[in-house]
Amino acid sequence: MPVLQHLADALRLAFTMFWDVLWPLGLGFLLSAVVQTFVSRTAITRLLGTDSRAAVARAAAFGAASSSCSYAAVALARSLFRKGATLSNAIIFEFASTNLVFELGLALVVLLGWQFFTAEIGGGVVMVVLLAVIFRATLRPRLVDEARRTASMGRAGRMEGHAAMDMSISGGPLFRRVLSGRAYTAVAHCFVMDVYSVWTDLLIGFLLAGALGAWVPDGAWSALFLSGHGAAAFVWGALIGPLIAMLSFVCSVGNVPLAAVLWRGGISFGGVVAFIFGDLIILPILDIYRRYYGRRVAVYLLGVSYATMVLAGLAVGALFQAVGAAPSNRTVSVFNDSIGLNVTTVLDAVALALAAVLGLRFLRTGGPQMLRMMDASAEP
Repeated sequence: MPVLQHLADALRLAFTMFWDVLWPLGLGFLLSAVVQTFVSRTAITRLLGTDSRAAVARAAAFGAASSSCSYAAVALARSLFRKGATLSNAIIFEFASTNLVFELGLALVVLLGWQFFTAEIGGGVVMVVLLAVIFRATLRPRLVDEARRTASMGRAGRMEGHAAMDMSISGGPLFRRVLSGRAYTAVAHCFVMDVYSVWTDLLIGFLLAGALGAWVPDGAWSALFLSGHGAAAFVWGALIGPLIAMLSFVCSVGNVPLAAVLWRGGISFGGVVAFIFGDLIILPILDIYRRYYGRRVAVYLLGVSYATMVLAGLAVGALFQAVGAAPSNRTVSVFNDSIGLNVTTVLDAVALALAAVLGLRFLRTGGPQMLRMMDASAEP
């Protein structure tokens, strides 16, 4: 039946995308877990209490080394703000936490190529600088005061428990801590909790990408993205990219398979970058901003965020075009790939084995109880 065939095509494409990026995701989550194990959130908060250039740089660096879950990043940013970080540094931390993380970059390399990875990193740095400049020029004390009053109310968002738990270990020489059982346990807990926090976004992202890639004809994408219209397509791609992200309800690395579909469909290079940055203005997160900081601050954050996403996408796209590095090949290999015995399969098997080892450690060291505590603390 045609309907069943179309459904099978969408599921096949979704699973192929997932299979291609499984090992990069596993490696990225592992690196993030290791960093979270040895860098305490208390230390992070202490270093983000001013709006100096050094503090901004630290906010971006700490964010890049943390969890990629957008909801957890937003919850953690509020926690940092309540404990003494400035509002601007807290928001910069959360943007870096979802846009400059290991697993996102690795997934981009595998699905789309090195240019997209480089553009994501470069665009992320541009966006951090733009955020710092715009916050310094436009973030008024009354907005900060409103945000602090509302944040102090402790209104629930999502992933509150994840943000509240600090699994870092301290005490004793670093080498001894690295080889300790405590470190093994902490890495396992951070790894599993990070996977747990993003699995729904990943599932939705891959299924949505599979459906759009299999069912939407190329002509519809070309019309939407003004393909072949030169400068108009260049600007329009950056303008519409974050808006598509806003309506997709998908955040974090779940945006990567959708980015592959959009690139194949004809969106501009800068539009892909702006789309990936748009994970922090999806409608559920905007509602969380309202609960966390108040309506006016939420609108302010939407405006600033959208402006920086568009400008960063345009800047990166223009730079890559100027140096002749912008990709022109719209062929995305995953649309033609098939699963077989190859390097990807071997690496995926290693990633699954590693996940099993860490998962077993998680189960044997009170992990399920911690997950229940994490979910319970997220309730109003």
